[in-house]
Amino acid sequence: MTATNANSTAPLAGIKVIDWTEVQSGPSCTQLLAWMGAEVIKIERPGGDPTRTELLDIADSWSVYYLQLNSGKKSLTLNVKTPEGKEVLTKLLKEADLFIENIGPGDVEKMGFGWEQVHAINPRCIMASLKGFGQKSRFSHVKAFEPVAQSAGGAASTTGWNEGSFNVPTQSAAALGDSNTGMHLTIGVLSALLQRERTGEGCYVYQSMQNAVLNLCRIKLRDQIMLDNLGALPHYEVYPDWNWGRAIPRAENTEGGQVIGWCYKAKGWETDPNAYVYIVVQNSEKAFKGLCEAIGKPDLASDPKFTPWNNRQLHKDELYPIIEEYTKQYDKYELTDKLGAAGVPVGPVLDWYEIENDPDLLADGTIPEIDQGGARGKFKTIGLPFTMSNFKPDYTRAPDLGENNAEILESLGYTADQVKEFTEKGVLEAPVTPSNPAVKVITYAEYEAQQKAAK
Repeated sequence: MTATNANSTAPLAGIKVIDWTEVQSGPSCTQLLAWMGAEVIKIERPGGDPTRTELLDIADSWSVYYLQLNSGKKSLTLNVKTPEGKEVLTKLLKEADLFIENIGPGDVEKMGFGWEQVHAINPRCIMASLKGFGQKSRFSHVKAFEPVAQSAGGAASTTGWNEGSFNVPTQSAAALGDSNTGMHLTIGVLSALLQRERTGEGCYVYQSMQNAVLNLCRIKLRDQIMLDNLGALPHYEVYPDWNWGRAIPRAENTEGGQVIGWCYKAKGWETDPNAYVYIVVQNSEKAFKGLCEAIGKPDLASDPKFTPWNNRQLHKDELYPIIEEYTKQYDKYELTDKLGAAGVPVGPVLDWYEIENDPDLLADGTIPEIDQGGARGKFKTIGLPFTMSNFKPDYTRAPDLGENNAEILESLGYTADQVKEFTEKGVLEAPVTPSNPAVKVITYAEYEAQQKAAK
């Protein structure tokens, strides 16, 4: 553990992390650790993390994708395939509290840095691996990306619609396989740090993307067990006129529990694809009565088609348009205010322009602004997802490629001449600042003009 200010309230102050991760799943874990005060040394292969130059938007800047996942870290460009590179990594591990990797299946072992080797180098070091599938899975050798994890983790088969041309397994826009797995791994390594306080020894933490998705989809296993026992599921949108098979169908837009949840049009829906609110019709008759009164339809509460709750499930297709007749009169913010005041669970469907500029999210630090400097200047990101009464994260810029090479190696006892020699031999890659041309994409109007010109 590195020395730290005893008065610091940063939860992970003094913790040193060797971060051998790239793209999103692993870096999302180490990003949280950095924001909680850990010293995170990001090892980058020659050329750097692929996301540095992926999905570029402005000239002479690393991508927002990279910047949002690597704020406040240090960058070391190290060729671990060389003898000198292995020596440097070994020295880093001797001082490390955490060693986190998400490179290809079996790769750390091939390079001599599997769990047994790391444990021998530093028994107190906690090693954590993030892979696509479990260690004993028949697919443990498979490289996984976000949609692979969502598919194997049961999310895709239950997302989307059951009929029509869009009746296909569907990916969620939420990074269930990537950032979600990183958050699960964060829980694992924090647990391991607490365990080490008692045992004095590090352990090996393994997190698969499939398991992380499964954990978020646990209620789908609940539904599968219910279907096994009942043969039908009243809380699904397709009930009652569905030919039930062996597996649960897609959930469409339902809430997921016994209540009736649905997305309703709000004022302006004709021109705004996100002018909607989500409303939950609760089971209790008191709550249903409150909703009926709030939308100006008090008689619905005594209509035998809609009471008790199980009758509402049978006739929900008749209930939807009645509620929507009301919701189309007001915009989504007014609806959230009015119905929320009446005790109805409701929320606006926010598009990402609205989220990017939301005054509440900006004011409370949910969306902090980081000054990257250079061509990028300031950019927004999604910050630490929880708050602590006595700690606020220090959101600092992401490093240039290899920016901290000399600092890190000299802290290990190497001289400036050795750093220069390592750079010349390809053990290190010389520090690199972003230097990409202006980005140009074709808009729809330009595409349309091109098509007309071609004719």
